[in-house]
Amino acid sequence: MAVVRDDFEAFVAARYGALLRTAYLLTGDHHDAEDLLQQALVKAVGAWGRITGDPEPYVRTILVRQNISRWRRRRWRELTTDAPPETAVADDGTEDRIALHRALGVLAPRQRAVIVLRYYDDLTEVQTAEALGISVGTVKSQTRDALRRLRDVVPDLADVLVSPY
Repeated sequence: MAVVRDDFEAFVAARYGALLRTAYLLTGDHHDAEDLLQQALVKAVGAWGRITGDPEPYVRTILVRQNISRWRRRRWRELTTDAPPETAVADDGTEDRIALHRALGVLAPRQRAVIVLRYYDDLTEVQTAEALGISVGTVKSQTRDALRRLRDVVPDLADVLVSPY
């Protein structure tokens, strides 16, 4: 039991930052991302004996599915606005990152998950499909639709958003 605990703690110590970044990109909020990651790690520790060889894809799948469940539970309580709240303008290049982050917020949860996994986490189409439990064709169509939507929402970032097609 001590070996399992040490293995789990080593994984969390090594991959926490990357997993938190993925959770943040999925949720759009730092606090929600921390909660989401903690929930995913709690679920992962229960299955640790089965996933010790390569646990990261399993944990990413939990993150995506937990986020979609969280979104479904919350959407009836949250009110959307026409414009996001104003944010202080930061230094070089951050305006584009802020605009892209806001644009990610307008995507449907699955589209957002596909974009995050494909372009931020550098997963292949096959890995993304496995993480989301969907077909590779669905990954391709969700990516195409999400990129189109992002280009519509943030036309100034059209040069940054390069389609793989």
